[in-house]
Amino acid sequence: MKATAKAHPIQGLVKYHGMRDEQLRHPYHDSISLCTAPSHTKTTAEFDPALDGDEYVVDGDPVEGKGADRIRTVVDEVRDRAGIDHRVRFVSENSFPTNIGFGSSASGFAAAAMALSEAAGLDLTRPEVSAIARRGSASAARAVTGAYSHLRTGADDEDCRSERIDVADELEEEVRVVAGMVPSYKETDSAHAEAAESHMFEGRMAHIHGQIAKMRSELRDGDFHDAFERAEHDSLSLAATTMTGPSGWVYWQPRTIEIFNTVRELRAEEDLPVYFSVDTGASVYVNTTAEHVGRVEEAVAGCGVDTRVWEVGGPAAILDESEALF
Repeated sequence: MKATAKAHPIQGLVKYHGMRDEQLRHPYHDSISLCTAPSHTKTTAEFDPALDGDEYVVDGDPVEGKGADRIRTVVDEVRDRAGIDHRVRFVSENSFPTNIGFGSSASGFAAAAMALSEAAGLDLTRPEVSAIARRGSASAARAVTGAYSHLRTGADDEDCRSERIDVADELEEEVRVVAGMVPSYKETDSAHAEAAESHMFEGRMAHIHGQIAKMRSELRDGDFHDAFERAEHDSLSLAATTMTGPSGWVYWQPRTIEIFNTVRELRAEEDLPVYFSVDTGASVYVNTTAEHVGRVEEAVAGCGVDTRVWEVGGPAAILDESEALF
């Protein structure tokens, strides 16, 4: 009863904000993202009746408190579906910096749900696994199905699950993401908890459904410019709603703004296909194409930040026994 899985983190293109049900993590509205590779989380999970209690370790450190509670929601859902009550040993490692706005909770809970489901002997499709992963992080549902994925809202697991979008080949093969890393602690859960209290939330809700429909169409048609320009504008819409909540969360740092301005200069002065995107955090995704990624990375690095170049990543996957973490 042991398995190892790998999943890639996500970049939100049309991002969700706020949850109707915080326990089951049912978001208020649909969302679309793309997975970024080779960045990944690898997780090994084993159900062992000899254990006295669950053991959770992430990046070499035991997880306790709120973090352990979130993992346990996924573990308990798998135990319930499998009809077992064994304790679990759970070890997870990330290949990229976490908690700076690059979707580590998405890849973490996606890999967890895949490994746990396999270890428990559940025979599930990826959309079905996505509903389990969603209990840890709504974004994790999209990391399960991978590449460009669409999480639909709903009141149960039949509706609130992720599906992969069938996009034009060039968006699978030619898109490159320059990650501009701006370390800054963030409180994503707190922002989601108070999202509906912003006076701009109703406006975002009225706006978002049309954005989802247009994004799906642009991705199917291979329209890089319109799709990633839409993602850029959605980032600003998300930030506006977050900043006007009760706590007035402002995640951006000076170098975040510097990257924004650099991207706009590359478009205006060099006519490059490049757009920025941010989730809840200070770090920036800079979306471009394989042809221009060298120049774009050079410009982003010139803002004084560490960079990585990522491609579109696939769905969460079960790995060979030889890759187990214990």
